[in-house]
Amino acid sequence: MKTASLATIPFVDLKAQYQTIKSEIDDAVSKTIEETAFIGGARVKDLEEGFARFSGTRYAIGCSSGTTALHLAMVSAGIGPGDEVITASHTFVATAEGILHAGADPIFVDVDPEDYCLDLAQVEKAITPRTKAIIPVHIYGQLADMDPLLALAKKHNLIVIEDAAQAHGAALGDRKAGSMGLMGCFSFYPGKNLGAYGDAGIVTTDDEAHYENIQALANHGRETKYTHKIIGYNYRIDGIQAAVLNVKLKHIADWNRSRQRIAHRYTELLSGIDGVRAPVERRGHVYHLYVIQVDDREGLAKALAADNIQSGVHYPVPLHMQPCFKHLPGWGEGKHPVTEKLAKRILSLPMFPELTEEQQDRVVESVRKFVG
Repeated sequence: MKTASLATIPFVDLKAQYQTIKSEIDDAVSKTIEETAFIGGARVKDLEEGFARFSGTRYAIGCSSGTTALHLAMVSAGIGPGDEVITASHTFVATAEGILHAGADPIFVDVDPEDYCLDLAQVEKAITPRTKAIIPVHIYGQLADMDPLLALAKKHNLIVIEDAAQAHGAALGDRKAGSMGLMGCFSFYPGKNLGAYGDAGIVTTDDEAHYENIQALANHGRETKYTHKIIGYNYRIDGIQAAVLNVKLKHIADWNRSRQRIAHRYTELLSGIDGVRAPVERRGHVYHLYVIQVDDREGLAKALAADNIQSGVHYPVPLHMQPCFKHLPGWGEGKHPVTEKLAKRILSLPMFPELTEEQQDRVVESVRKFVG
């Protein structure tokens, strides 16, 4: 039975965030509607230029989602039928969808048990003559170990495309997520560190040819309004989403700092609880999610719910065990033990910049009460 006297602590509180920027958002959306700039236009251009500066790249191309960002990057890189692309099994399904939509085969590998990013030893073992690219996933907001991965890719003449859907602003020094591979792919799904009010995404790159190619691919292959130089897609970002994101882009650095502060406090508070494993911070973590490990994940989730606390699981079914990928090589249980163990033990606690210390204390006390 839920505790009726206590307000629900949401997993993500988009209403609280909206209230802090309401006047800015309302003004930006209203102006976009008044200008009827719904497809393309100044708002989209501002977002692309602003996000390129934010990510430390020369170019950024807005698109309709993080999934289409991955697909556009695959197609622009010339990845297609007969090619293999190595990526993590411990990620959201969209990582593999982008590969499959291009006609290539995703090759799933296991992750490091400490930071949940690609296990580079497993990546090297998976390389074959058909391997064309590697997609590291900056999972939960933590950068993958890019320097040795980039060296490995160079050794084997492979393309690196970053799945940075959960890592807006993650950085090592001045090197940011999305700036280290040939291209970076971001999602602006509403719950992300930088979220739209609907679906949206963006591709970052320093390569002018890919910039021009992806611009065309995302907009029906257009060269001019009625001249189409290539077969493209309707993967455009809309002006209202760009307007929302332009407002939020001004705040994301502060929001990321708040996430880091909240995460560090979580880790400190949880450190005295036996049976709870807090996340390891290695490289530029911006804590899109705060993910712990416990033996009885389902029991803890139910206990939190009984205390009016929402939680999540990211992700309970590894990609190499998903029914839709049954036709792929390497499918089936027992292939990637670290990923499979994580799928049974991980639980995501409430994480958003506006989370209060009082709310956080309630979450930790509920965890302590159950696990302890």
